[in-house]
Amino acid sequence: MRSVESHGKTVDEAISQALRRLGRQRDEVDITVLSEGSRGVFGIGAEDARVRVTVREAEGAAVGPPAEQEAVPLERLPEVAEDMLTDLLELMGIDGQVSVREVDIESASPSITLDVEGEDLGVLIGRRGETVAALQYTLGMLVQRRLRRWVRVNVDVGHYHDRQAALLRSKAQRTAERVQRARTPIAMEPMRPADRRIVHIALADHPEVMTYSIGAGDERRVVVAPRA
Repeated sequence: MRSVESHGKTVDEAISQALRRLGRQRDEVDITVLSEGSRGVFGIGAEDARVRVTVREAEGAAVGPPAEQEAVPLERLPEVAEDMLTDLLELMGIDGQVSVREVDIESASPSITLDVEGEDLGVLIGRRGETVAALQYTLGMLVQRRLRRWVRVNVDVGHYHDRQAALLRSKAQRTAERVQRARTPIAMEPMRPADRRIVHIALADHPEVMTYSIGAGDERRVVVAPRA
């Protein structure tokens, strides 16, 4: 039996959000009001209303594994990805606001980038971004399974990826300057594929140096070398 918990400024708003996530009508579910919320005093101490909405089992339904859901149209990618990420954050007990930064459904390689904003999100980023990387991978698998097609899914927490990308581009330029002075290749520290890609792109048009990757697995790294 599928159910979700949702919140909103009012009970009706919380119910509407839950129905949208479940893809159900009001007469197809059972609703439990967990909290009617509070307006607070001058906005201080205000709390959202919270509800639990459960899909009713059809009477006389055969017992067995649930039928596989139909594929969702690509046009609903923003809605599906945002709802799934919100659900994942709730399961993790993390209070964060999800928004869609950009989406591309017109190209041959559709993609979407979502932002998570809030306070104390360091636990969601993890050491060297490992937790947000795992969250991004999980969300990507869920979205692709729901749409039944490949989609590139990016998740940024508190603009962590933006800051890291800026640092990597700066480090790439400094390494290029060292290579120009020494006229010898320099291997950078091991990086994840996404980080290596940032370095390659940052130096792709550099007139004096070139880049390539060496190593395998977690030890794969970018080498910056003088152009022949």
